[in-house]
Amino acid sequence: MTETAPTRIYVDADACPVKDEIYKVAQRHGLPVSVVAGGFIRVPQHPLIERIAAGSGMDAADDWIAERVQPGDIVVTADVPLASRCVKAGAEVLAPNGKPFSEASIGMTLAVRNLMTDLRSSGEITGGPRGFTPRDRSAFLSALDTTIRRIARRRPSPPAQPQT
Repeated sequence: MTETAPTRIYVDADACPVKDEIYKVAQRHGLPVSVVAGGFIRVPQHPLIERIAAGSGMDAADDWIAERVQPGDIVVTADVPLASRCVKAGAEVLAPNGKPFSEASIGMTLAVRNLMTDLRSSGEITGGPRGFTPRDRSAFLSALDTTIRRIARRRPSPPAQPQT
């Protein structure tokens, strides 16, 4: 019988504004967290939290996450191409504002991102993302907790231990 690995939370950490919230929720649920960045990043000393310096190469952190993520894991990222790779791998993916990336939405999200990149590279002024708000933080916390509970419901229960 194969044992299902616990849900792991992968954090695309370089520009993630909700790292502290992730640590608190993960500890409450007893879930391991991989905090992945291009270089050194400070994380709390806790047995469930690991710091990964993936290297300074272009997309090194993204590649590290995408190569390891599995169905039943959670990825927190604002990076649309990384979100696409992780959705295709079967992971649950959340933006730091709580917006889920899904099979149904990732195609359009990626197309809009590519269009905006093309417009910016041609000199068009497109504005940029709006600022991160307390409402975004609250929505993220709710979405992360809901996602963890949904994954837990889908996983098989561990077999009952025989009583002695």
